[in-house]
Order: sequence, then C-alpha cells, then structure tokens
Amino acid sequence: MGPPGSGKGTQAKLLTDRPGWVHLSTGDLFRENLKNGTPLGKLAEHHMSKGEYVPDDVTVGMVRRRMREIPAAEHVVFDGFPRTVPQAEALDTLLAELGRHLARVILIDVRRDELVARLAKRAEGRSDDSPEVALKRFDVYQEQTRPVVEHYDRKGLLCRIEGIGTIDDVQDRILAAAG
Repeated sequence: MGPPGSGKGTQAKLLTDRPGWVHLSTGDLFRENLKNGTPLGKLAEHHMSKGEYVPDDVTVGMVRRRMREIPAAEHVVFDGFPRTVPQAEALDTLLAELGRHLARVILIDVRRDELVARLAKRAEGRSDDSPEVALKRFDVYQEQTRPVVEHYDRKGLLCRIEGIGTIDDVQDRILAAAG
C-alpha cells in the first residue's frame, strides 16, 4: 500500500518477477478494460480522470473475478487494492471464500511533496497523473485509504517502510519487512 506515486506498482512488479507470485493491480485492470472499451473501462475512466476512486462494488467485483482465475498455489501481491475499509472487509470475505488469507500489508511511506514531483515526471500519457489530478488523488488517498492503513495496523498485519531511495533500496526494505 501507499499513496499515488509511492512506487507500489514498481515494487509489486519486482516482487512478482519471482516464480509463484502474481501481481494483481486494479489500475492495470481498469486500464485494460478502458483499452478494450468495456463498460467497466468507461466507468473507471470517468472516475480516474477526475482523481476519484472507482466505486467499491465495481472494484470488488472485478477483483473477485480475477482472484478466481489465480491458482491457489500462487501468492498474490495486491497493488491499488484495497483502498477503502469496505474493500478491505470484502477482501477478507473473498479470501476466506477462496481458502486464502493476508500474510502482510506493507505500507510504502513517502512525503507529499516527493509524491507530487514523482507524479509530475510520469504525467505524460496518463490523464490520472497531471499535477492537479495528482494533488486530488493524494487528498482522496488521505481521506479514504488512511483508514485502511489503520484497519490493518489494528489487525497486526501492517509494516511501514520508507519509500525514499533507489528502487533497490526500497525493495530491500520490503523484503526485510516481508520476512
């Protein structure tokens, strides 16, 4: 977990380069649906272009379908999910239905000014990363996702790591936190 621009997608992809790991990114799923012109893609674009989250029921339904495709022996690294407490609760229910559980939730902490600078660098080609939308996404994250962080902290599943440094530095911190 982490705010937009924290590097969670990059780090998730590095983790899932290992055999037996699957990267489940809701952002990638939304963009795939957008590219294919599906109704979900159009709905996702409507919300994402304004810096808003896609509604929980749509996101959870999409994740549910994807999770059913992943063999039970595979470890799943979630990227961009859950973003709200209702999504976290729905994930708990879904994992229980599938005979799975969360092992750990890693929070990549990065300061707001650093995040805005990172998002500005990657803004070209992504309507959800313009400076104005980046600030809105950070505010939405603070409002809606911080409670998820607290939810997992109360459950004893949360590990916080510093998200500043090289990609390798952050990866080393994640691997150490993951045990």
